[in-house]
Amino acid sequence: MSEARDRPEVVVLRIGHRPFRDKRVTTHVGLTARAFGASGIVIADFKDKAVERSIEKIVRVWGGDFWVRSGDSWREVVEEWKKRGKTVVHLTMYGKSLQGALSELRGKDLMVVVGSEKVPREVYEVADFNVAIGNQPHSEVAALAVFLDRLFEGKELHMEFKGGKMRVIPSERGKRVEKIRIGGA
Repeated sequence: MSEARDRPEVVVLRIGHRPFRDKRVTTHVGLTARAFGASGIVIADFKDKAVERSIEKIVRVWGGDFWVRSGDSWREVVEEWKKRGKTVVHLTMYGKSLQGALSELRGKDLMVVVGSEKVPREVYEVADFNVAIGNQPHSEVAALAVFLDRLFEGKELHMEFKGGKMRVIPSERGKRVEKIRIGGA
C-alpha cells in the first residue's frame, strides 16, 4: 500500500489534552495516527508546540505527509468538518460496537475523536457515530490503533512513507535501520 491518499481522509481530533500532564500520551496518539494510516492530527484547545515539534520530527526522519496542528477549538473543528459533509466518529467504551459500525464507516472521510480524561457530553451528541472499542476502560492510544487497523483492514501496516531519512529493515533478531540516500529509495 502506498502512502498516496487513494482512500478517504482520516483525521484524528485529540480533545482534553492537558499540556502539563499529557504531552507523552498525546504524542503517542499522534504517532499511532501516523503509523496506522491517518492523514493528520488536531490537538484541540491548547497550542502545544512541543508536541507538534516532536511529531513533525518523526515525519521528517521517518517520512510521510502526516500533519499536526494544535490550539483550535474542538467545537469549531468538528463544526467545519461536518459543514463539509464529512463524518465524525467518537471512540469510546459506550458506543455502538466497532464490528457493527465498520461497514457504515468504510469509504467515508472521517474525523476520529479521542479524548483524554472525561469527554464532554456534547461530544457524544455531535458525533455521527459513538464507537465502542470494547466495553472496559482502556487507553485512547490502544483504541485508536485498533480502530484504524480494523478500518484499513491491516493494509496500513504495509504503507510506504516517502521522503524519510531512515527506514527499518525487518529482521527477526536485532535492530536493522537503513539511512536513505537523497534521491534514492
